[in-house]
Amino acid sequence: MATRETAGAPGTGSAPNGGPADGPNDGPGGEPAGARPRASAKGEQTRARLVAAARTLLSGDGAGRFTTRNVAALCGVSHGMCHYHFADRTELIVAVVVDIRPEWIAPLERAVDGPGGYAERAGRVLALLTRPESPDLARLHAALHWLALDDDRVRTALEAEYARWRAAFVRLFRRLVEERGAAADPVPLGEALAAAVDGLAAIGSLDGTVDDGRVLRTLLDSLSATV
Repeated sequence: MATRETAGAPGTGSAPNGGPADGPNDGPGGEPAGARPRASAKGEQTRARLVAAARTLLSGDGAGRFTTRNVAALCGVSHGMCHYHFADRTELIVAVVVDIRPEWIAPLERAVDGPGGYAERAGRVLALLTRPESPDLARLHAALHWLALDDDRVRTALEAEYARWRAAFVRLFRRLVEERGAAADPVPLGEALAAAVDGLAAIGSLDGTVDDGRVLRTLLDSLSATV
């Protein structure tokens, strides 16, 4: 990635006037007019690198060393460049919350919303949930929960993600209710399964002897039997 660098700060992308090279008034190479689309693309690349650096810090050291200054240093850009892309520390944390969605929520939604009836969908969900979770992702979730305790904006962002997570399980049981023509409410069934999955993840981080697959199959069978 071609960037204009300042001495002692490789990859900062700072322009000669001290402003960010991937800001709205500077084109590639510091040209004042011209390639806005290319500058925008470079800005998106820098933003993505900052989010990746934030993830690395959070999954490695938790919330202890998480500052925008440390993220910028790990990314190899100036502190000012970090704040060009993210107004504050919380905005960067929220970007991480969104960034990990394809790794845990999107696969569940594909499993639930894919083709087939309830049995096929439930089978895909079980196969997904019994895969080992990435240690980095587990540590990242733990750090985000810790940060949410003292930051309302982070908590709101996480709440929205978990609402989406629970909604997928509710849709799974709604499919079963529709197939059986039953009058059961799929909401408590789906939320019960979601809560169990979250609880098993917490237990599994401390005790690796729990058979997640067996527990989840038993619970799924028991919940579906009530419909």
